[in-house]
Amino acid sequence: MHEWISMYIDDELTMDEKIQFVEKIHDDGCFKDETIELIEVEKTLRQEVVYREPVVEVFPQKRRGFAEWHRLWPLVSALAIAAAVLFFFMPMRGPETNATASPYRFVIYQPQAGQTDIVGTFTQWKKTPMNRIGATGYWEIVLDLPRGEHRFSYLIEGVGRLPDPTILTREKDDFGGENSVLHVGEKI
Repeated sequence: MHEWISMYIDDELTMDEKIQFVEKIHDDGCFKDETIELIEVEKTLRQEVVYREPVVEVFPQKRRGFAEWHRLWPLVSALAIAAAVLFFFMPMRGPETNATASPYRFVIYQPQAGQTDIVGTFTQWKKTPMNRIGATGYWEIVLDLPRGEHRFSYLIEGVGRLPDPTILTREKDDFGGENSVLHVGEKI
């Protein structure tokens, strides 16, 4: 059911599917609670980051003891968290080599995974690590993809291949698995 919730949040459902989704929420209290919880997580992820200039105390020029340095840990922690937020929520952009490339956000729900990668035609089938989104169980990566058709799958824990559950178009690969088929910038 996480696929339906993810597709609803990302506005990827048809109108009929949205009606089915709302009916399911109405009839199933647990599903409703899980949906609301995941929408709250998505809302938090989409919030604008608020930056405040830290107040820095100017110390006299003398050797610091443990007690004095201990007071700086909150400031150091806040700076580290701000740097991590900037790193994870700023869109990843490389050199602009293809004018038709556009950013595409890949998201997969794998709460039990310690590592999740993406492999596909756009990575030359090389493992590209995805970023864990806090403790939500979601993993994400934003990649610039050129227009056209792309094949990919997720690699869970380095061994388990999984097609994207939100993309219904798939094809068998040469190794007995399946790949998702993604169309970027074109109507299918």
